Amino acid sequence: MAVCVAVIAKENYPLYIRSVPTESELKFHYMVHTSLDVVDEKISAMGKALVDQRELYLGLLYPTEDYKVYGYVTNSKVKFVMVVDSSNTALRDNEIRSMFRKLHNSYTDVMCNPFYNPGDRIQSRAFDSMVTTMMIQVC
Repeated sequence: MAVCVAVIAKENYPLYIRSVPTESELKFHYMVHTSLDVVDEKISAMGKALVDQRELYLGLLYPTEDYKVYGYVTNSKVKFVMVVDSSNTALRDNEIRSMFRKLHNSYTDVMCNPFYNPGDRIQSRAFDSMVTTMMIQVC
């Protein structure tokens, strides 16, 4: 089960963060922001190969005792971070990839909205409902 989904801007400030158990929201914000260091390491390690690739899935960033943190980067260096419950062992890597693709497609729809200013927080109801169904669908 995905417990937290975050969209982080190129300059490393949050555009959107949604977590399921709201009492642990601060813990998930911390996990997302600490994962940005790992994302930057993976991007710099890939270097020129990342520019040539169409697949921008970073994979498992780091596991904790209760959660696993996955990452994805767009061509415009916007980062998607997803925190998944470790107890869900049925969740495979290709399912995480498809969740990130759905998230990226929905993010693209938000960017295509003429009333959205790039860099502002994402307040789209369609994007929020897609994230909610994605979180419910996995569990």
